Amino acid sequence: MTTPPTWIMALIYWLHMLATVAWIGSLAAINLLVLPASQRTLKLVDQLSFIAALQKRLEPLAWFSMGLLLVTGLFQLSTSPHYDGFLSLSTQWSLSILIKHSLAAIMAVVSAIQTWEVLPAIHRTLMKKENADAGELAKLQRRELILLRVNLILSALILGATAFARTS
Repeated sequence: MTTPPTWIMALIYWLHMLATVAWIGSLAAINLLVLPASQRTLKLVDQLSFIAALQKRLEPLAWFSMGLLLVTGLFQLSTSPHYDGFLSLSTQWSLSILIKHSLAAIMAVVSAIQTWEVLPAIHRTLMKKENADAGELAKLQRRELILLRVNLILSALILGATAFARTS
């Protein structure tokens, strides 16, 4: 494959980094800033309402970022001189990239569970208003927190795998 012009590669790298910052930055902000503050200041029902509203705004950004990361990442992969085949483990770079992509796939699954299972359950439970079961709300809150934290940890591991790939 012919190497694309520098300005195209720069644009691809920039879009990849922008999507990474948007996705991982929002995960970090929610986990490290928003959730602790909401837990200290809001009742459980209000916390879940707030988090559900926040997630409703962030979910499209996260899925768009994942799609953009996939497209720009595949383009970068196809132009990399290090790339020597799918599932290749012949170099530190290829092993790091395989680990990175495996972690990203797990992250996408966790995000899917959050988007299409946990958040709808939170919305359904909150719609009951006065009849909302406090135990069910607490269970959903714990599940949401676990999924958010798992994705934050996975994102840090992905960045670590990227760093290892860049050093090879």
